[in-house]
Amino acid sequence: MSTDNRIDRGGRPAATTAHHLAAVAQRLFVERGFDRTNVEDIAHEAGISTRTFFRYFPTKADVLWVESDAEISRLRQALADSTATEPYEAVLVRAVVTAMAFPDDQIEWAKHRAQLVLTEPAVQAQASQRHTRWRAAATEFVSARTADDLFPIAVGHAVLAATQSAHEYWIAHPETQLADQLERALLLLLPPLPTAV
Repeated sequence: MSTDNRIDRGGRPAATTAHHLAAVAQRLFVERGFDRTNVEDIAHEAGISTRTFFRYFPTKADVLWVESDAEISRLRQALADSTATEPYEAVLVRAVVTAMAFPDDQIEWAKHRAQLVLTEPAVQAQASQRHTRWRAAATEFVSARTADDLFPIAVGHAVLAATQSAHEYWIAHPETQLADQLERALLLLLPPLPTAV
């Protein structure tokens, strides 16, 4: 049976945003489980029709990546804005922290996303595509700074590992700030730039 006629219940405004819809969906995923939450559940909770949901996202899993394009853009822009004389580690720390920044009112959304990416197999399968883009940005940046072919690949993986480690620690220690943990994890995992032979 179609649910397209279900609109605006409970006094909620008709207007919504992709980010609001993602926040609603992620909260339901955390509370009920990703596999046990369907699009109808999300639409009902958000006070919209399923047709409206699909105007924002092709599938329920896509809500997890509502900010991914913007984050990658911020990462690449911060890397591009660096100078050649600045240590590569400092550039990457600043770029990653900048890319992963979010307003204070989105802390719950950010934690829910991290929790789902770290624990839900169905989400992890899709996350690999985003992780590839994240690694590629770091790899390309470092490639211009060294003739060592392996080093940029290692840095790309280190940046991804540090980002995931920082999120895992942040979820377990909610009194901390994600930006601080990102910096700590990156400085722990980024290898020193190879010396010229």
